[in-house]
Formats: sequence, C-alpha cells, structure tokens
Amino acid sequence: MSIEIANESGVSVDEASIVAAARYALDRMGVSPLAELSVLLVDLDVMADLHERWMDLPGPTDVMAFPMDELDSARRPDAAGLGPALLGDIVLCPAFAREQARKAGHGLMDELHLLTVHGVLHLLGYDHAEPAEEREMFSLQNRILADFRTARAEAERLAAQRDADDRVLGAVGLTEAEDEAPAPDRREEPEDGPEGGDGRPGGQAG
Repeated sequence: MSIEIANESGVSVDEASIVAAARYALDRMGVSPLAELSVLLVDLDVMADLHERWMDLPGPTDVMAFPMDELDSARRPDAAGLGPALLGDIVLCPAFAREQARKAGHGLMDELHLLTVHGVLHLLGYDHAEPAEEREMFSLQNRILADFRTARAEAERLAAQRDADDRVLGAVGLTEAEDEAPAPDRREEPEDGPEGGDGRPGGQAG
C-alpha cells in the first residue's frame, strides 16, 4: 500500500504516525494493498482557499477528502484488480486541528490521527450529512481509532521491552567477556629489579 505524505503546513508533526493511522484504517476496511493514497498537510490560508473553492464555505477547516473520479462500482478500492486503486487525497490543517485538540482535551497528534481516519472513511464513501450516516461513520471511526491506539501502545511497549532486554543482555555479555578474559601475567620479578630489553637489570630495549 502506497501512502505519500507532504507537510507544507509549517507545523512540525510526526508524519510517520499519520501514515500509520491511514494504513491501519485502510487495512481494517479491507482495502487492497495496491491502493494509493496521498496525505497533504497545509496551513490555514491554503485550507481556507480549498474550503471555499470546493465546498463553498468560508474559512479554513480541519480535514478535506478528495476521492478520485475513477472510483466507481466497477473499480472499488477493496476489489482485486491488475493495477493500483487511486483512492485520492486527504488534506489536513494542523493549525486548525491544534485548537480543536485543545478543546477536546487531547494532543495534536491524537486529533490528526482522528482526522486521518475520518478522511479515509470519506474516501471510501462514508458521509455524515444525515443522522443515520453520521452514527454509522462516527461509530466506525471511533472503533478504528480505539484499536489503532491500542495496537500502537502495544507496539511501543514491546519496543521498550526489547530495548530494555538488549541493555540487560549487553551488560551480561560484557560481564561474561570480562570473566572469560585471561588473567594478567603475575610472574614474580627478581629481587634486584626487572630486567630490561637487553637482559640486564634496568636496561632499555635498544
């Protein structure tokens, strides 16, 4: 599965974790491994322009999804095919999402993960214009997010455990190496002093 991400927002974020959230959502939805997706992070001005141009709504927003026109009943993103399914683009605005995250009481990355999953579901045809649609979409979104966070926490726990094990094993290996090292040569020296390099007491190697 090919997921490209470009950050043009001016906000430093963990791009890899956004890709991971998108990939997890696509996997959960049974989307073909041949699918291709683009994620773009933009600033407030660019998002406002997109929002007004495509949705005819003023000001910026948090996420927009642009499905590819080729997605139709004959070319479902989860259907087997010869070529990649071009899902489309997800556009995120971290500056807008940051304020939403503050109001929700969680971090910016949590909000961006939520918006990424939201965008993926939009690309797959889900919407929330009607109450029934909203319940279905948000219920699915919440389940995917909860499972993603659980999987991510478990992966981080296992990585931390591996690091701790490596440190312990490294320390054990060092101790064993020291135990196996040959003892220093403790031959007794003559009472009249050590011999030099030329065999005479106190001599220097010539």
